[in-house]
Amino acid sequence: MKQLAAVAAKVTSSINRLKFRPPIGSFALAMLALVGVSPGLLTRSAQARACLGNPAGKSWRVGIVPQLPPREISSNWTPVLKEVGLRSGQCFELVVAASIPAFEQELQSGRLDFAFLNPYHQLVAYRLQGFTPLVRDSQTSLVGLVMVRKDSPMRKLADLNDATIAFPAPNAFAASLLIRALLVRDGIRFKPEYVRTHSNVYRSVALGSSQAGGGVNNTFQRERPELREQLRVLWRTPPFPSHPFSASKRVPEAIQAKVQASFLQLGSTPEGAQLLEKVQLPRVVKANYQRDYAPLVGLGLERFAVQGGD
Repeated sequence: MKQLAAVAAKVTSSINRLKFRPPIGSFALAMLALVGVSPGLLTRSAQARACLGNPAGKSWRVGIVPQLPPREISSNWTPVLKEVGLRSGQCFELVVAASIPAFEQELQSGRLDFAFLNPYHQLVAYRLQGFTPLVRDSQTSLVGLVMVRKDSPMRKLADLNDATIAFPAPNAFAASLLIRALLVRDGIRFKPEYVRTHSNVYRSVALGSSQAGGGVNNTFQRERPELREQLRVLWRTPPFPSHPFSASKRVPEAIQAKVQASFLQLGSTPEGAQLLEKVQLPRVVKANYQRDYAPLVGLGLERFAVQGGD
């Protein structure tokens, strides 16, 4: 934790100097509450009560794996959940965790009813909480990226030996867990540093705080051009199914079906497709656990997972 705090502080300080997007502060937290978003593990203040969608009936808690800063998650997901709520007749409360490990704690606690989560989280949540994937994106596969500064002398995977590599969190699927497993398989020694989000990874590499960093195609392409231009992809993992939006077994199957149908209806309209593109569901389709995610069990990723660790 001390190492993480020091790295995160160093990255945040440098971000401010280079005029990258600033970290979330008290004003941003207040705005989250105003739009009906529960700050979740960002703060211990009272949770927002506003409903995203139809205010009638039970409010379902929705967790989003924090690949991006909380402010972006709120901005991207709030209109989507409002539309899905109106179409399905359900009320959603958006829960934004401060980090991927904090999201994992919330997921494993049983306090979430729905979640947008990475493929490894889906395996764990299916086993522990009975989470069933409802929809996923059919257009973009998930590809892990190892990136360096554009002017880095590193040109091949072997050059990563003894390098300091930034990752968002130990159990981020393609951006950390998969990359670390494949590097160990290939005999690459490295020092991992965990900096909480994908955005922090990209900035840590660009600023020279880390020699390399792990990310994914989906989040890297959503970064600002001036940041992407400072980085070069050194290596890519094989492609895997993208993040699903899943439901806990506590949610009645009839409501799961309504939510699934509402996502598909939203994706069938030009306006809805634009909203879903911002949450990595540009070509939303039905998901199937056995077809899409069960094959990942054979990778043995649990050997490289860290329980409850930042």
